[in-house]
Amino acid sequence: MELTAKSIAEFLNGKVEGDQEVVVNDVSKIEEGKPGSLTFLANPKYSKYIYTTSASIVIVNDSFVAEKIINSTLIRVEDAYRAFAALLEMYNKNTKKLKGIDPQTHIDKSVVIDESVYVGPFAYIGENARIGKNVQIHPQVFVGDNAEVGDNTILFPGVKVFNNCIVGKDCIIHGGTIIGSDGFGFAPKNQKDYKKVPQIGNVVIEDNVEIGSNSSIDRATMGSTIIRTGVKMDNLVQIAHNVEIGEHTVMASQVGIAGSTKIGKNCMIGGQVGIVNHLTIADEVKIAAQSGVGSSIYEKGAIIQGSPAFNIKEYQKSLVIFKNLPRIQKEIHETSRLVKDFQVLKEDI
Repeated sequence: MELTAKSIAEFLNGKVEGDQEVVVNDVSKIEEGKPGSLTFLANPKYSKYIYTTSASIVIVNDSFVAEKIINSTLIRVEDAYRAFAALLEMYNKNTKKLKGIDPQTHIDKSVVIDESVYVGPFAYIGENARIGKNVQIHPQVFVGDNAEVGDNTILFPGVKVFNNCIVGKDCIIHGGTIIGSDGFGFAPKNQKDYKKVPQIGNVVIEDNVEIGSNSSIDRATMGSTIIRTGVKMDNLVQIAHNVEIGEHTVMASQVGIAGSTKIGKNCMIGGQVGIVNHLTIADEVKIAAQSGVGSSIYEKGAIIQGSPAFNIKEYQKSLVIFKNLPRIQKEIHETSRLVKDFQVLKEDI
């Protein structure tokens, strides 16, 4: 798809600086830009590349001030990152859409499925499942009995949506992710054995949720594990049974949340964070990467770090002390030696 700087600026409500008729048919990173490509500058760390890039068009913030001559045509917008994302979304919508049902699939006769749906080879859809409009079910996807998949949702190869689980509209679930596997529930029988507790609940994923590859969301013991509207998860995330994630919360890779914990709205959870079971996390809480959360956080908007995690400012002050412990220890030993020497000297006197 070819676009001119003028047409791009009109779509983004931006302003062109340079050749309005220059044409692009590709996108690139700013440091790897080539003629005929479109790129953007949002992070100041990459500012140096705008003077050397060969990209034909660069989207920049209104506030950007050039320090040297720039050979590329600029399009100034309020937010370059969001503008570029909007262009990519437009491009994606204009790419060829997959349609049709491959003959090498199993779709039970009881399934309610719209004719606009794409189902790839070796996919399986069980009894009484309901599949919405414009859904894409890629190869080797499993959709269990009584499961539901909402309109415009994409299930990439290898996704498994187990029995009775619900996936809402406009969701994207990436390859290898499991929705509705058994929760980790075992009752001790004695010191050497455990009895499995049946997990008879389900998973409910609301609208506009995106889940990265190879993640796992466990079905509830009873009731539902719930992922609310607008949640975004990275790859390799583990959500245990009966957890509830609030609207528009985002979490990076390798986050693990233990059973029955409730996460608020608009939270941001860094990579490799661990959260123990039966906690409450307030709205808008930010948790730094590799933190371990062992107690509830009731303060809205709190920012925490560490393991065990606590207020980030206090953590950073403590970290300074921790890093200086070897020096402090050396000074204490030296002071102790001087005191002993003084005591000996005093006795001799």
